[in-house]
Amino acid sequence: MPEISKGEAILKAKCPRCRQGDMFEYSPVHITKFDKMHTLCPNCGLRYEVEPGFFFGAMYISYSISVAVLLTTAFILFFGFDDPDLIVYIITVPTIVLLILPLTFRFSRVVFLHIFGGIEYDEKYSK
Repeated sequence: MPEISKGEAILKAKCPRCRQGDMFEYSPVHITKFDKMHTLCPNCGLRYEVEPGFFFGAMYISYSISVAVLLTTAFILFFGFDDPDLIVYIITVPTIVLLILPLTFRFSRVVFLHIFGGIEYDEKYSK
């Protein structure tokens, strides 16, 4: 039985094979380096990029998240703030999307690797 579940490994950005090694080198709040991934898992040595260009597919997940945030923000502004002027939408929506960009980027890559990477949890790599 794995120490942490697949869902927890996704939320904590852990390796899909050992569920212990970090996928990213820095915290998402480190603005200039939030996108730096380890090439290999520091715990089990798994190569994260399954094939060249593998993470281009994560853009679809990132796009979906951004659209969901955009629509949610627009609905909150429309219904919660009695449909403010257009300039409020133009400033608020892109600002929120940009603020969550580091989280969206990381989460989309982690989800894509865990779901489409074809990598299963292997107990022998857990320490």
